Amino acid sequence: MNFLQFFKSLKGYINYRFFLLLSFLFLYGLPSFSQTSFQRYDVVIDEIMCDPTPQVALPNVEWIELKNTSSTPINLKGWKVGNSTSISKAMSGFVLQPDSFVIVCTGSALAAMSVFGNSISVTSFPSLDNNEGLLVLYDSIGDVIHAVNYSSSWYQNELKENGGWSLEMIDTKNPCSGFSNWIASVDQSGGTPGRKNSVDANNSDQTPPQLLHAYANDNNDITLFFDEPLDSLKAISPDNYMISDGIGTPQSVIAVSPVFDEVNLKLNTSLAQNKTYIITANSVTDCVGNTIGSKNSARVGLSSVADSFDVVINEVLFNPKPNGVDYVEIYNRSNNVINLKQLYLANRNSTGVISSIVQLSNNDYLLFPQDFMVITENPDIVKSQYITLNPDAFVTVTDMPSFNDANGDIILLNMQGNIIDELQYDASWQFPLIDNPEGVALERIDYNAPTQSQNNWHSAATSVGYGTPTYKNSQYRSDQQVQGEINVTPAIFSPDNDGIDDFASIDYSFPEPGYVANITIFDASGRPVRYLQQNALCGITGKYQWDGLGDKNQKLPIGIYIIFTEVYNLNGITGQFKNTIVLARKN
Repeated sequence: MNFLQFFKSLKGYINYRFFLLLSFLFLYGLPSFSQTSFQRYDVVIDEIMCDPTPQVALPNVEWIELKNTSSTPINLKGWKVGNSTSISKAMSGFVLQPDSFVIVCTGSALAAMSVFGNSISVTSFPSLDNNEGLLVLYDSIGDVIHAVNYSSSWYQNELKENGGWSLEMIDTKNPCSGFSNWIASVDQSGGTPGRKNSVDANNSDQTPPQLLHAYANDNNDITLFFDEPLDSLKAISPDNYMISDGIGTPQSVIAVSPVFDEVNLKLNTSLAQNKTYIITANSVTDCVGNTIGSKNSARVGLSSVADSFDVVINEVLFNPKPNGVDYVEIYNRSNNVINLKQLYLANRNSTGVISSIVQLSNNDYLLFPQDFMVITENPDIVKSQYITLNPDAFVTVTDMPSFNDANGDIILLNMQGNIIDELQYDASWQFPLIDNPEGVALERIDYNAPTQSQNNWHSAATSVGYGTPTYKNSQYRSDQQVQGEINVTPAIFSPDNDGIDDFASIDYSFPEPGYVANITIFDASGRPVRYLQQNALCGITGKYQWDGLGDKNQKLPIGIYIIFTEVYNLNGITGQFKNTIVLARKN
C-alpha cells in the first residue's frame, strides 16, 4: 500500500468514527464533560410552596421552583434537594434552559403540577415546614448551588402566612438577601409555578453584611454569625479576623455550609475563662460583593451554666395593651458569660407545678455580664410601643408562657432544671394612681435586693412610656442616692425648629421611686400658660420637655418664664421646685 492509498483508508476510518460520534450525540444528547463547572447561584430556588392549606387555587401539595440564572443550559441529572435533616434521591435528566423554570415535587404531586409547566419529581422530596426551614440545592457532585433559610415572616403578610400562598423571590440576581428579597405571591391563584414570579422586580442588594454575634464552642473554637450569606472564598481568609487581648488572627477559618452565614475560627491561643473578648471582621463580603461595614465586631467568651441569682427577672409586662404582647426582661448580675440556649422561661399551673417551659434560644447566644435581654413572642410590637435603646437585645420565643393580668408566676430555669430566679407578681403592685395599668411594665428597683419583695418593684415611669425594655429601669435605685432636684437646660432656648436649643429639658432625680409630678409653666406676670404634666409618675431619674408652646399650641411671646414643679408620693412627702428660663426667638 502506497502513501496515497494509506491516507484514503485513514480518511475513511476517521469519517466512520465521526459518523458514530454524531449518531451517539443525536440519540443521547451532549454529555456533561465538566460537572465541576457549575457556579454557585447558577440555579436558584426562587419559589416555595411550603404551606398549601387552605387552598387558594393551586393543588394542595408542596413544591419548589428552580430557575436557571446562568447563560447556558444546565442538565439537572443527579442534582438533589434537601433540608436540615434529609436529602432527596437524585433527579432524572432534565435540561433547564437559561432564564427558564422547573417545578420540583414528589412523585404523587407530579401529575397535578405538570399542568403549570415543566415539572420533575424526586424520591424522598424533603418535607417543607410551614413556619421556617432550610432548603438546599445540590449539584450532581454534592456541591451547594443555593440554600434558603426561609421563615413565615418572609411573607410580610399576616393573612397569607396562614397558608395557600407561595413565597416568591423578588430578584433572582440577588439570591442571598433573605427577608428583604422574598415576599408572598400576589398572583390570584396563590403562586406562579412554572412561570415568572408575580413579584419579579429589580431589588439589588446594596446593604453590607453584619456580624450579629459570636459563640465560643471551646477555648480554641469560635463561631461567628452573620445576617446573610458570605462570599465563602473571602470568608476563609484568617487575615480578615482579629481577636482582642493578645489572641490575634485565627489559625484557620471555615465557612459553614450550606448557607455560609456562619464562619468557624480555630485559634492559635486559648481563650481564658471569665473574660470577654472583642472579635472584629474586615474585608469579608456578602455573595454579591458588598463589603462588611461598621457593624463588624462582636463580643465573645467562654460561657458558664447559670447558678441561682446569676441572672434575675428585671422587668415584666404581663398586662399589655390590647394590641400588644407580654415581655420579660432579664439581667445578668454575675461576672459570668451565660448561654441563653441553657436558660428556660416557665410559669406555674393551677396546682403550683412548674409548666409551660420554653427554651430562650435554639441556638448558642451569649448574655454578657451586666447586660439586659428581653424575651417575647413579637419583638417588633414591643419596639413599636416602647423606646428600645438596644434593638438587638431581644430573643423571640414561639410560645411564651401565659402570664395572667391579675397575678402569676415567672420562673427562670437553668439547663439542669434548677430555679435561677422566680417572681410571683400581683397587679396590686402597680402604682395606685395609675388609672389604666394596660401597657405598664413592673420594674425591678434593685438588682441585688430579693426578687420576691413588693418593695423591690414599681410601675415604670410616665416619662419613659411606662416601660424600659433593653436598658436600665426608670425606677432603678443606684447605691449612691442623690438629693431630689430638678434642673432646666438650657438657660435660654429658642423654639424655632433650627435644630439648636429648640426644647427646654426638665431633668429630675429623686432618692426613691414613686414620686408624682405636676409641672406648670407661668409667664413673668404669674399667669399659667401651659400645664405640661399632670400626675406624671416619675422614675429615679428622667426628663420632660417643653416646646415653648402654650396650652392651645400657640406660640408664646419671648420673655422670662417660670417652670413650677410640684412632686409628692404616697408616703406624704412633697416638694416644690421653681426654675427660671428665657424663651427667645430669631423672628
